Amino acid sequence: MKPAAFDYVRADSAAVAAELLQRHGEGARILAGGQSLMAVLNMRLAQPALLIDISRSAELASIAVEPGALRVGAAVTQAQLQAHPDVPPLLALAIPHISHVQIRNRGTVCGSVAHADPSAELPLCLVALQGSVHLRSARDRRQLAAAAFFTGLLSTARRADELIEAVSFPRPAAGQSFGFAEHARRHGDFALCAVAVIAHAQGMRVAVGGLGDRPHAVELPPLADDALDDALNELAWSLDVRDDAHASAATRRHLLRRLARQAIQQARRPA
Repeated sequence: MKPAAFDYVRADSAAVAAELLQRHGEGARILAGGQSLMAVLNMRLAQPALLIDISRSAELASIAVEPGALRVGAAVTQAQLQAHPDVPPLLALAIPHISHVQIRNRGTVCGSVAHADPSAELPLCLVALQGSVHLRSARDRRQLAAAAFFTGLLSTARRADELIEAVSFPRPAAGQSFGFAEHARRHGDFALCAVAVIAHAQGMRVAVGGLGDRPHAVELPPLADDALDDALNELAWSLDVRDDAHASAATRRHLLRRLARQAIQQARRPA
């Protein structure tokens, strides 16, 4: 299929993009890497009147090392983040699972967050790390915690006149270690289940993708093996998991238990 007709504007800055979004609202979409958006347009699941291309904005293509966080601009590709010397360890583990290198060379970090697929690796890591999303409109700026930004299946708290200007991933704290595991039918497919783990002295944070309409995270205290099995089983049954064309709910719950164990073992492994 081909997309419905649309107008195209290249925005050289966040201010220009925000001004266009204010003017066109729901009739406009941001184009950065286009790896999710173009498929949506081709299937005519969205028919915007205007595409605002930010892919060549130097302002939005920066990665900034800030106190306690890595701030990633809206035009930064997944491959650029993967190659950055300060890429957070959890992202270094997760990004190789994102599709294929050709897609990562074009797909943007913020684009994946904006698309909000519950099986995608970057939204999962953003929630696991308790990162934040920086939103900009022609009127103001605001910052939302990742857990508040994702509101449902392919749904976020972004307003129609707002641009995701950047996302911030907290840098690792002393004593933290990380694990990541996922299962897909083929490498590069969206995960049937993915698990990110951040271990620390007080226990661990376990975040799950692919088993609900958005990434979900819980804090667990230090647990012995049997108690950990019980906690992971409780987590599996606490999520609204349903049968679909790709896997049964029972299969996804089984994957959660197995993958969480795998990610926890990885996080506990001596460096």
